[in-house]
Amino acid sequence: MEIKNTEKKEHSIASVTVELSSEEFNELINGAYKKNRNKIMVPGFRKGKAPRKIIESMYGESVFWEDAIEEAAPKAYMHAVKENSFKVVASPSIRNADVTDEKSLLLTIDCVLYPEVNLKQYKGLKAVRKEVKVDSAEIDMEIDSLRNRNSSLITAERAAKFGDTVIIDFEGSIDGVPFDGGKGENHSLEIGSNSFIPGFEVQLIGASAGDEVDVNVTFPENYNEETLAGKPAVFHCIIHEVKEKLLPDLDDEFAKDVSEFDTLEEFKKSIYDRIYKQKADSVRDEFLDKLLDQITEQMDCDIPEAMLEERTNARIDEFGQRLAQSGISMEMYFSMFKMPPDEFRKNMRDVALKQLSQELALAKVAELEGIEVNDDDKEAQYAKMAAQYGVDVDTVKNFFDAEVLDDSIKVVKAADFIIDNAIALAEPEEESASEPGVNVEPAQTDAQEAVKTEE
Repeated sequence: MEIKNTEKKEHSIASVTVELSSEEFNELINGAYKKNRNKIMVPGFRKGKAPRKIIESMYGESVFWEDAIEEAAPKAYMHAVKENSFKVVASPSIRNADVTDEKSLLLTIDCVLYPEVNLKQYKGLKAVRKEVKVDSAEIDMEIDSLRNRNSSLITAERAAKFGDTVIIDFEGSIDGVPFDGGKGENHSLEIGSNSFIPGFEVQLIGASAGDEVDVNVTFPENYNEETLAGKPAVFHCIIHEVKEKLLPDLDDEFAKDVSEFDTLEEFKKSIYDRIYKQKADSVRDEFLDKLLDQITEQMDCDIPEAMLEERTNARIDEFGQRLAQSGISMEMYFSMFKMPPDEFRKNMRDVALKQLSQELALAKVAELEGIEVNDDDKEAQYAKMAAQYGVDVDTVKNFFDAEVLDDSIKVVKAADFIIDNAIALAEPEEESASEPGVNVEPAQTDAQEAVKTEE
C-alpha cells in the first residue's frame, strides 16, 4: 500500500490517493469471492463450488470488485492517516476508486482534518458576572417540601378546605349519560393538587364527610380523550372522609429524620451551602459562556461540514433518546410543539456549531498556554467520574480512553485560565437592587483581583 498523492484543500479537507498493488487488490478480490460464492448459482457446479475464474467469466471480471473496494477503503484510510500523521475529526468519504490496467487499485479519499484555529484576544476579556444570592425563602421552600413529603394524614371532623385530602366516590355524566372512565370509588384527592379537571377540586371545599356534591366542569378543548374535549360534564361526588395534613415539627428531631445532621441549624446550613454552590456553578458557567462568545466571534476557524454534521446528528440522537425514555417519539414531539423537522434540525445545528466553536477555542487556549495534565489532575477526574457514575475508580480507568481524558481535563483547565484572566463586571445597579435575598460574596477569584488592579 503506497501514498501516491496528498493534496490539502479548503474547509480542512485533505484528499489522499492510496494505491494497493495488484497483489494486495487480488487478495481482497479473492476474499470477496470466498464471501459471496455461496450466493452465486453456476450451472454444472454445486452451490459455492464454482471457481472464481468461472464466475468472473460469466458475470464479468469486476463482479467482486465492489466488495473488495469496500474492504480496502478503511485499510487505505487508516494508512493515509498514519503516514500523514493526520488528526481527523469525522468520517472520510471515498472520492474515487479506479482499477488500473495493471489491476492495482487507486483510492482517492477525502480526510476530514482537525481545523486550524486562530485566536485573537482571549485574555483580559470583560463580561458581567452576577452576584451569588441565596434567598431565605428558597431555604424555607425546600424545608416545606420535605415537611410535606414526611407529613401524615389524620381525619378532620370539619368541612374540607384547600390542602385537605378527601376520600370520594364520583361518577361523571354528560347530558345525564355516564361516560367511560368517569367513575371512581374511594378515590383519594388532595384539594389544590390540580390532578383533576380544572375547577373540579375547588368545588369540594366546604364539603364534609357524608355530603353529596354535584361538581360542574367543562373538559379542556385539548383533552386527550377527543369525545370529551370541550364538553360540559357533571360529577356526582360522595364525600366519605376529610383528612388534614399533619406536618412534622420543625426541630432537631426533624433534621435527624430527614438528613445526616443532628441539629436543625446544621441542616439549614447544608441546604444553604448546596443552593449556593448550584447558583455559583451556574453563574460561573454563564460568565464563561459570555467570554467564549467573545472569543469565538473573533476566532478564525473553518469548521469542516462533516464535523458539524456529525455533531448535529449526535445531538439529535441524544435528544431522541431522552424523549424515548419519556415514551415520546420525535414525530410526537414535532406535532406537540408544531415544529417542522427542518426547523428543529437547524436549531440543533446552531447549538452544535456553538458547542464545537467553544471546544475548539478552549483546545487552542490550552495549546497556546502550554497547559499540561499531571497525575493529580487525572486521579481527581477519575474520582469525580467514579462518584458520578457510581462505580469504582478502576472501572473508570478501564473504560475511558486516557488520551480523551487528558484532552477533556485540558479543556477544563483552559476554561479556568480564561476566567482567571478575565475582568468581571458588576451587574447594573438597578438590576442588583431589584433582586431580594441574602447577598453572599463568592470566594475571591483571580478575575475579581484583576478588576481591583485595573481600578
